Amino acid sequence: MVLTVTDPVRRRRWKRRLAKVRRKLLFRGAVELAVLGVMAAMIATAALVLGQGSGQQRPLSPAVVSLLLVGNLVPAMGLLVLMAQRIARGRSERSPLGGRGGLHMRLVTLFSVLAAFPTLLVVIFASLLFQYGVEFWFSDRVRIVLLNADRVVQTYVAEHKAGLQDDNVAMRGDLLNALAMAPPDDPRWDTYFASQVFYRKLDQAAMIRVAADGSEQLIWGANLDGRPLERRLPKSLRPELADGKPHSRVQRAQIESVMQFDATTNTYLWIQRRADPVVLAQAGRANGALADYTSLVSRARQLQFQFNAALFVISLLIVALAIWIALTIADRLVRPIGDLVGAARRVAGGDLAARVAPPNKHDEVGTLAAAFNRMTRRLQEQTGALESRRALTEAVLSGVSAGVISIDRQRAVTLVNVSARALLGTDADPIGRPLAAVAPELDRLVDQQEREAVVQIGIEGEQRTLAVKVVATVSGHVLTFDDITQQLNDQRRAAWADVARRIAHEIKNPLTPIQLAAERLQRRYGHEIREEGGTFERLVSTIVRQVADIRRMIDEFSAFARMPKPTFRRENISDIVRQAVFLHEVAHPAITFTVTDPDGPQMVVCDRRQISQALTNLVKNAAEAIEARAGEAGGGTIALSIARDVERLTIEVADDGIGLPAERDRLTEPYMTTRAKGTGLGLAIVHRIVEEHHGMMRFADRPGGGTIVHVEFDIAALEQLADPAPAEDDRQPVTADLRRA
Repeated sequence: MVLTVTDPVRRRRWKRRLAKVRRKLLFRGAVELAVLGVMAAMIATAALVLGQGSGQQRPLSPAVVSLLLVGNLVPAMGLLVLMAQRIARGRSERSPLGGRGGLHMRLVTLFSVLAAFPTLLVVIFASLLFQYGVEFWFSDRVRIVLLNADRVVQTYVAEHKAGLQDDNVAMRGDLLNALAMAPPDDPRWDTYFASQVFYRKLDQAAMIRVAADGSEQLIWGANLDGRPLERRLPKSLRPELADGKPHSRVQRAQIESVMQFDATTNTYLWIQRRADPVVLAQAGRANGALADYTSLVSRARQLQFQFNAALFVISLLIVALAIWIALTIADRLVRPIGDLVGAARRVAGGDLAARVAPPNKHDEVGTLAAAFNRMTRRLQEQTGALESRRALTEAVLSGVSAGVISIDRQRAVTLVNVSARALLGTDADPIGRPLAAVAPELDRLVDQQEREAVVQIGIEGEQRTLAVKVVATVSGHVLTFDDITQQLNDQRRAAWADVARRIAHEIKNPLTPIQLAAERLQRRYGHEIREEGGTFERLVSTIVRQVADIRRMIDEFSAFARMPKPTFRRENISDIVRQAVFLHEVAHPAITFTVTDPDGPQMVVCDRRQISQALTNLVKNAAEAIEARAGEAGGGTIALSIARDVERLTIEVADDGIGLPAERDRLTEPYMTTRAKGTGLGLAIVHRIVEEHHGMMRFADRPGGGTIVHVEFDIAALEQLADPAPAEDDRQPVTADLRRA
């Protein structure tokens, strides 16, 4: 039994499948939303925790940071896996396997889990290890050590700077006292200035005057090196010296001190003393280390966040890389399987030439591809053999005149030959259609389970008689049938011809003595018997007239029983048609006759006498049909037309008479007539003449009332029957012959 979409069981099955798919989609969507919500909550929690201690410089505890990292990393990995599953599901649906392929999903899930758990453990371990490792460096002990070291070094430098500044103040006082006792241009000032440098254990000293134009001039100097005065007393330092206090600075391995000596003369005292360079370098390094440490402590939380964020991103990248590898591997695994599925679908669609490219590696998939190719190759070879056998069978069936139809168990047509289509009059391809739609009479015959039967079917208003044989097979039935309509007609004609011959033989012999006896009675006793009203004469005349009618009937019987063999010559069919019409124009002046011959004279191979007889009979029947409708005085129209193409010649006789009877399919049978005085042999003789001329005759209703008789001749078949030797009387008028006909 074939299920349809409207079948309730199938509808319930589809509803269950759709409900299952809907539940899966809803569940997946709910899981994705839940994971996304958890991730948003963890991000908000981390932001809240980091924001509460934003004013502090100390980093968070390793446990809290690791907990926040894991709390954000787990839902992020879950969301990444869910997105990967969605991508894998899309690839699976686009693959040749369709949505049922779950290899992408399984590989993505497996690789994601295998990558996520180790990565999560490594991240937790690395986070705790790093943070516990650097926790000591952000503790108070390290800070105190650095502060104490910097304090010791800076104390040493400060003591040297303070001593140098004191010497600068004292030396200024001594120089001011000496200037009170001796002018500046006294030659002893150079020695006195040098003694001040020596006594105070200074390395260098200088008295510098700043001119009005800003240039510096050396007044006194001791042990000066080659540096210019601008480097000893920079312009940027002058505004700071206006307070009258000494200012000192450390220059590599020495300490310098400078102060304003006299504001009125704009003079400055500069002194220098060497110090331990190692101590000065350590002081610089200690100060820089303390500054770096202070900066590092101020950025401790930022660095802690950056490190854990890097672990977070690297973990997600590792999981994403695992997912990408899983998708790539799944694609490589699915591609040959998809090729196999695509090739299998092509084979299912009828393309037995489908093959899959064998992979380079001889693994399980390669073995499967090779086996598939062997299978399709054998299927193609076997199908080719079957097609050859089928073609041979169809060729044999196409040459058989009998119709052959094969049907399956559901009575759908699986095979039909050309003869069957012609006999059944089907233009459309009946393959796959039910037998009841193609030929219901044959379908009913299958129901009756009869092996042989005679069936009548109607094809385009024409009844045909078929001799049908039904043979049951494993897959259904095979029906063979022949059109025996013509055979039955020929049998009936032969039987009627035999009857006519016997009737003519048995009846014709006594007709002449009867007629002679009646005429002799008339001559012998006609003048003796003088009754009133001429009864004797009327009786004798009736006998003679009836004998003549019987003789005419016997002549028609003889003509039907013994049709002369036609003699085929090339004749002018237009002339034959016009002569047939001319005879009846004289006999029926009330009827209008028209002949349409657009192509002019038409030369056709035929028997002139028989064609004339047939056309005369057709026109005579048309005239009688008009008289039956309107009476002898009534008028009507009879139109004859001649049309010719390459293969056929068509003659139509149309009238507006009473039309065709109900038994129109029997009009050409012998002794079938609808008129009181008809013998029923006229159309039978016409039909026989048309058949002997390789033609066919059919009847149709004329629009508006009346009858149309179509007579068609096969021109090519008639050309083959032409007699090359023309007869002497071929061109003689045939009016007498037509009248006798």
